[in-house]
Amino acid sequence: MSRAVTLGNGNILVGLDYRGQVRDLYYPFVGFSNHISGASGSFVHRIGIYVDDTISWLDDPQWQITVGCDAETVVGTMSAVNNELGITLSSVDIVHNEKNVFIRSFTVTNMTKDTRAVKVFFSQQFRISESRRGDTGFYDPRVNAVIHYKGKHTFLMNAMHEGKQFTEYNIGLFGIEGREGTYFDANDGILEKNPIEHGSVDSVIGVEVKLNAKKSADIDYWIVCAEDMAEAHDLNAYVLEETPKRLLRSTENYWKAWVDADERDLSLLSVPLQTLYKRSLTTIRVHTDNRGGIIASSDTDMLHHGRDTYSYVWPRDAALIANSLDRTGHSDVARRFFTFMTDKLERGGYFMHKYRSDGCLGSSWHPWIIEGEPEFPIQEDETALVLHMLWKHYEIAKDLEYIESLYNPFIEKAADFMTEFVESRLGLPNNSFDLWEEKFGISTYTASSVYAALSSAAQFANMLGKEEAARTYSAVAQRIQGAIMEHLYDEEQGMFIKQIRAYDDKDDVRDTTVDMSSFFGPVYFGVVEPHDPRVRKALQTVEDRLRVDAKSIGYVRYENDTYYTLQDTGTPNPWVITTLWMAQYCIMAAESLKGLEQAYQILEWTCEHATESGVLAEQMHPHTGEHLSTAPLTWSHAEFVITVDEYLKKHAELSEKK
Repeated sequence: MSRAVTLGNGNILVGLDYRGQVRDLYYPFVGFSNHISGASGSFVHRIGIYVDDTISWLDDPQWQITVGCDAETVVGTMSAVNNELGITLSSVDIVHNEKNVFIRSFTVTNMTKDTRAVKVFFSQQFRISESRRGDTGFYDPRVNAVIHYKGKHTFLMNAMHEGKQFTEYNIGLFGIEGREGTYFDANDGILEKNPIEHGSVDSVIGVEVKLNAKKSADIDYWIVCAEDMAEAHDLNAYVLEETPKRLLRSTENYWKAWVDADERDLSLLSVPLQTLYKRSLTTIRVHTDNRGGIIASSDTDMLHHGRDTYSYVWPRDAALIANSLDRTGHSDVARRFFTFMTDKLERGGYFMHKYRSDGCLGSSWHPWIIEGEPEFPIQEDETALVLHMLWKHYEIAKDLEYIESLYNPFIEKAADFMTEFVESRLGLPNNSFDLWEEKFGISTYTASSVYAALSSAAQFANMLGKEEAARTYSAVAQRIQGAIMEHLYDEEQGMFIKQIRAYDDKDDVRDTTVDMSSFFGPVYFGVVEPHDPRVRKALQTVEDRLRVDAKSIGYVRYENDTYYTLQDTGTPNPWVITTLWMAQYCIMAAESLKGLEQAYQILEWTCEHATESGVLAEQMHPHTGEHLSTAPLTWSHAEFVITVDEYLKKHAELSEKK
């Protein structure tokens, strides 16, 4: 189940599922560690209602639940209706913008004509530091709260009704020794108050309210995240003093001001498009760590189907996401990303596959030995994209002193690597893994990105008076551009090919699979102009072979793509990214306002495939539109923001020419 809402402040990221339950809690880095999600997918913070001698948890199908998020404020909402119980439960949810506190303000309503006693139970299942060993949970009488801790991670849970803190609790075990979960103790409406447990620990707290007919009551619940007990106590005292309601309002005001930093006029867009645009901005920020790492997704459900999650910093994805932040008035956030990546550059001048948001090297499936020969296990476009997007950052921010500080440790080292990492016979960038992380060779997209990166490096060098370096970078870029046109364009197919696998001791192998990145890359990175006859011919090939022929339109990554493709669909899945690339091409090629119509239609298609809470996935079912793979995917949201930005700029440009 993908995430309905993600909330955060750059230190904490909380993921709520479509039942309003907490599934992910990352702290102190966005994307690392997740202190809830387990490999079985069963770990969750549950909410239950006990009334009339009956317990009902929100994962019961009898609850009709809607989960959403305000587009401009990173304030989540949940509405749950249980007609059989005659109870409604709603919440307003935030992660405080400054303090490391997650707050849920609940309202429980008695829909019947009788006066009733209702208990609301909150169950916490932690997997602190992503390990089930050695956790401790206990009731702390000093602050009248439940605390779970291990090492430098401490989590304090509290709840309050009408100024009084909860009095019912229980601490127990789950997932070991035959224990299914302490939340079962709430089935009779009474908690046993076991004060401490260690191992694989869960806990439950309960709050009772008296409700007259058709009346409501408020309950505030919060989790504070801290390094140690003293800090947890201090944060808890802060919440009690400031009150959850006041903290909610201040967080709401902060996010409105943050979104309003992007002052562009969105009136050309429909209201749903404006809403998704703003929601995309906040989703991007929530997935950006305050120390610079930008993760691909916080959705950990992929862990339950495979070996790992998307909660890593891919340099390529993150560079494009940083560009979306630059375009929308948030260059300060983008700058932290470029600093983060500069610190990650390998001595040889390249980036590895991916990184954790705490700066450590991430997991990888790229080998150092390929076909018996040692190779760099890199995707060279990741190094190239970061350098190229740094130039785009400078064009917007004009922060020359910052750029100068990065020249020696990053710009020069990365550019020197790319000038040397060239296949001498073809004049193209050497073999590396493609952007889809599957094929080893010289892909059109990667070669195009290296051309753009070296062109950007030349501009940096010129600007800083390093004339010899500028000439070298520019000359290599021009040679690569010529080699792309000579070796990677297939006249017969009318398309830039996917890749060449270059060999020293045998014939090269050409992969002519039609790939959207091979169409978009050369245009996007300036290797060819949008109106080049070869691009026009390639466009028809893409329309014929990559456009989805199903109930949903959209464009697939490449022919016969099997990633998350279901056997009965008859076609690969459309991706948000590749479909928005087509919109961006249409914008680049448009010579009149009418030429922008297809791009606008694609923006609407994207909006139609978002959830009610404004979540965009990586890909979707070609017939039903159901989200497949991970959601939200930060790159998808960034491409939507970039496409809107390009659309509005081109519309203004063409309007002036009328």
